[in-house]
Amino acid sequence: MSVELSAQQQELVELAKLVPAEEIPAAKRALESFLDPFSRAMLSTDYDDEPVTPDDIAALEQARLEYARGETIPHEEILREFGLK
Repeated sequence: MSVELSAQQQELVELAKLVPAEEIPAAKRALESFLDPFSRAMLSTDYDDEPVTPDDIAALEQARLEYARGETIPHEEILREFGLK
């Protein structure tokens, strides 16, 4: 899958190439701090080698739109619902 980058994203890629090896973990943490919870969770999952179907893509887009509109249940509420907090 090919992703087209904006000019600003391409600039970040070029900057990332210049980060000294010993500073890469800190740079990675800094960039991750800008991610929304969904994107952060996606980074911590295992690679799924099953093909992505058009239905999968539609469901993911729907979930992203619902998240953007605030139509989600806060994590704390889910924990309370299951008696975990």
